[in-house]
Amino acid sequence: MKILVINPGSTSTKLAVFVEEASVFSQTIHHSPEDLAPFPCVLDQLPYRLDLVKKALAQAGCRLEELDAISARGGFTKPVEAGTYRIDQTVAHAMAHAYREHAANLGSLLAWELARPADIPAFFVDPVSVDELSDVARITGLMGGERISFFHALNHRGMARRAAAQLGKTYENCNLVVCHLGGGVTSAAHQKGRAIEIVNIFDEGCFSMDRAGGLPVHQVVELCFSGKAKAQVLHQLETNSGIVSYLGVRDFRQVEILAFDQNDSQARLIFEALAYQLSRDIGSLAAVLKFQVDAIVLTGGMAHSQRLVSAVERYVGSLAPVLVFPGESEMLSLAQGALRVLRGEEPAKTF
Repeated sequence: MKILVINPGSTSTKLAVFVEEASVFSQTIHHSPEDLAPFPCVLDQLPYRLDLVKKALAQAGCRLEELDAISARGGFTKPVEAGTYRIDQTVAHAMAHAYREHAANLGSLLAWELARPADIPAFFVDPVSVDELSDVARITGLMGGERISFFHALNHRGMARRAAAQLGKTYENCNLVVCHLGGGVTSAAHQKGRAIEIVNIFDEGCFSMDRAGGLPVHQVVELCFSGKAKAQVLHQLETNSGIVSYLGVRDFRQVEILAFDQNDSQARLIFEALAYQLSRDIGSLAAVLKFQVDAIVLTGGMAHSQRLVSAVERYVGSLAPVLVFPGESEMLSLAQGALRVLRGEEPAKTF
């Protein structure tokens, strides 16, 4: 089986071709601020990115007619169960009118535009809006306001499957606590193949490089009534909070240099607070699993830090083995999602 994978980000479009689970071609098309400046909104970038993708594939000698499928990153869809979804006109319309603007929304649109002329199936896999929460997990403490599921579902589930294989089990027979440590930090309790509890990337839990995580309610109220517009408050919480608000850096490697090479006491405190808050999230998720946890999985860019891994292990290592898979495997996970459908291992879901 030959699969084209498309993963659009805010400043890049990643492409890869997989033959079964082996990558035979990969390329990252970078988009500078100057390249994107003519487009008022992300959706306007579709023709521009589509043209670049076609050119890159042509230069690589990749003919769409030779593909068995295209698999793309899912965007901000309505809440859905995890799995692989067939992209059709309904999906394309939903992504063109997504309620939150994000480059990920372009994934399904790019796949749809490429797949239709070639008459091949297109899929999206495990979008950020995967929602498998139980009713009890949705309660917030304020009538009329429910918790919403948003997390790095694609990398979570990909790494969870990898962890299960390392344990000699299947994902559907494991209880795991998975933590994605990237620009945003999300953690989730995976019970027998379902993420039954998550730490929402926008609202809850541990802070990250530039996101605030969970904040005291009264402080948030004060911020909202400090004279700032709603857009300014959201921008501050989602892109100018977390570590950057304390230390002015957006690269975790710089945090370690400050904390350990330059003995900066503030940086050391923030580093320790990150490990503390992350461990607190892991502990609460383990409780949801009734402390029957096969493994704790650390993944994402910050999982490259042995210091951070060791700090977290000191807190939670007695709960379960800690498995570390640094970085992410989104491209492979997208290919594997399509392959499971093409092989008949699971049905394609309808949006």
